[in-house]
Amino acid sequence: MAGAVNKETDQAKPRKVKYRKSKASWNPAMQAVPVPGIRRMVNMAATMKDVIHLSIGQPDLPTPPHVIEAYIDALNAGQTGYTMDAGLPELLVALRDYYGKRYNRKLTRDNILVTSGATEAMYLAISATSAPGRQFIVTDPSFLLYAPLIRMNGGEVKFVPTRAENNHQLDPDEVIKAMGSRTFALILNNPNNPTGAVYPRSTVETILEECAYRGIQVYADEVYDHLTFDDDDFASVLSCSMDLDNVMCMSSFSKTYSMAGLRVGWVISSQAAIKSLRRFHMFTTSVANTPSQFAGVAALTGDQQCVRDMVNIYRERRDKTVELIEQTPYMTGYKPGGAFFAFPDLPPHVDGSDVCLRMLKETGVCMVPGDAFGEHCTNAVRISFSTTCEKLEEAFDRVIPWMAKQQF
Repeated sequence: MAGAVNKETDQAKPRKVKYRKSKASWNPAMQAVPVPGIRRMVNMAATMKDVIHLSIGQPDLPTPPHVIEAYIDALNAGQTGYTMDAGLPELLVALRDYYGKRYNRKLTRDNILVTSGATEAMYLAISATSAPGRQFIVTDPSFLLYAPLIRMNGGEVKFVPTRAENNHQLDPDEVIKAMGSRTFALILNNPNNPTGAVYPRSTVETILEECAYRGIQVYADEVYDHLTFDDDDFASVLSCSMDLDNVMCMSSFSKTYSMAGLRVGWVISSQAAIKSLRRFHMFTTSVANTPSQFAGVAALTGDQQCVRDMVNIYRERRDKTVELIEQTPYMTGYKPGGAFFAFPDLPPHVDGSDVCLRMLKETGVCMVPGDAFGEHCTNAVRISFSTTCEKLEEAFDRVIPWMAKQQF
């Protein structure tokens, strides 16, 4: 910027300007977002060599070939533009037919919204409804997305704990007892992350019936709905609820078909709810990845043997993990019924975060501390068995003697 003119040279002298330093003005709601315990452990592991990861909840099995071919065919066909905001019409039809048949419920395309993974689906549902004065019931432990999203938008979280000695089953009587005049919604993650618990039909039906009676919303995260090991009768809210007026069911292709990076999920709910969520969706991600949606059509309409094969592999790994935990000093386990997680307890007074950090440094095995998932599980660790049985055995060959040396 020009300054005063020098009379001798007729040239302007540059003006010295001092700028005040200022800090970025973040939304105060950002205070509700913690540093994820998973990320903390993974970042540390990234600086180390010879680490065995039992940490990240991501499928390690390959994406089925026919799904990959459909993705590539869509790219080659020039399918790289936007779809309609609700989703690719062919995918909406495939989801309608697949889930209508799977859970014996009549659905239309207008009951479905395609999203960028189940994460966006849950984000839309919570962000569009959480507000001051509204209370959300959440299990403890629970997936780390729910509570921060509720709090970011002014809502209140009320935890209902589950326990390893009860196989982390959700007690419907405890859930009903937790309901009050300010209870707006309940988040039901089944099969559960981080515990791997699968809730039986009697539990789901009891909770849904009470929520319908009280006018409480139910947000059901069923992203692991195909990964169940002991019971073919999975109790989806789509098959247990009388109607969808107070129910939103979220899922994705990420776990079932090993498509985590392709980022396609969905919400199934009443037509009125989907209409409202579509407006919000248009101002977030607008549309999901187009070639990935074509891949999703192939996943739903193709041969499902690939899913059955994956489930059998995860079941074998689950059994191996249960066996290895039983051999580990100071760990109290149980038999998870689904997903690919176990959530064993350590002794009550032990800090799981401290144990995980020292275990990583001294053995090179990366687990996630329980406090990443709730307030009442600081003495637990989450173990992901989304890895080979050989890797599981190698990891516990390090962990078991290390745990035996601890003096808890």
